[in-house]
Amino acid sequence: MENLAYRPRLVFWELTKGCNLRCIHCRATATELSSPEDLNYEESAQVIDQLAVYAPFILVLSGGEPLFRRDIFQLARRATDKGIRVALATNGTLITESVAQQICDAGIRRVAISLDGPDAATHDVFRGLPGSFQRAIEGFQHLKQRGMSLQINTTVAKHNSARLQETLDLALRLGADAFHLFLLVPVGCGVQIAEKQMVEAEEYEKILNWLYDRTLENKIELKATCAPHFFRVVRQRRAEARRHGESVPELPTNHGHGGHATNAMNAMTRGCLAGTGVCFLSHKGEVYPCGYLPLEAGNLRRQSFTEVWEHSPLFASLRNLENLKGKCGACEFRNICEGCRARAFGCTGDYLAEEPFCLYEPRGYQPTASPNPCTTAI
Repeated sequence: MENLAYRPRLVFWELTKGCNLRCIHCRATATELSSPEDLNYEESAQVIDQLAVYAPFILVLSGGEPLFRRDIFQLARRATDKGIRVALATNGTLITESVAQQICDAGIRRVAISLDGPDAATHDVFRGLPGSFQRAIEGFQHLKQRGMSLQINTTVAKHNSARLQETLDLALRLGADAFHLFLLVPVGCGVQIAEKQMVEAEEYEKILNWLYDRTLENKIELKATCAPHFFRVVRQRRAEARRHGESVPELPTNHGHGGHATNAMNAMTRGCLAGTGVCFLSHKGEVYPCGYLPLEAGNLRRQSFTEVWEHSPLFASLRNLENLKGKCGACEFRNICEGCRARAFGCTGDYLAEEPFCLYEPRGYQPTASPNPCTTAI
């Protein structure tokens, strides 16, 4: 392994595009049935063996709906036995008592269940299936009864941005170990709904400051995904507190709510890790910098994972911060933020362009181009 400075920390694996829901924001534009192009068990096992070279890291099994794969528990066990920390990202609706037990028996260490609001009315409209909220809650409870570490994932959009505190309160009542926010990226179905559903840049800033305040309460593990400028907000808020002579508590990294591997699941590093600490494997074996940046770095049906991870020109480009353009390239926070490369690509077609949903203006920066099309459209 040549690029030891860039080891994978999180690998997201879309095991299948098959799904029982029709979420309006889905990056995968999921289909009802699994695709004949899905990697079969033998191919998937080979991928796991290649990934194991980099263990320990976190492998997130996702979809579509990953529980559509009949061999998911065999794959999870194979990865676990090779020293990989395995997590499952699911809509929760297929988790019966029997399935919950199989998840635990497979060695999966955390399950993330998507809840896009504090009630059925908010969640079900976004997920496209009446009753999905209640079934997700029931799936959560089946796992909770078996001691599984549980995470609530919430995709933030206009329909639920004003109800985040209520959704967090629900996560606390359910006894979740973590609450992760995913800020909508215009990719997949998200392209069609971006204008109607993506919150304005000013609202993003308010949400990230709200999240920082909740983090200081240390009630639950909190994380913002696809919002690298949260790291800039953290630095700014802490610097502001010091200027006013206020105490600046250490940010919590472990919450001890009975879950496993909490530190590993929530280690605070820097903002965008696409191609540097994170990558995404498609159901066909394609390798992308992340699940929201649809630029192919390689294909595991033709190449080994090591070859792609260590020698992809796309990954090399993302690892060189000197390549960043616009205000991201000039920003004093670029080493801890980097801006969302997927959102930049979704709005401009250039993955190295400036983050379109960041309000911060770097010191002394003079814009030389017209405003970003995403921010001017909303």
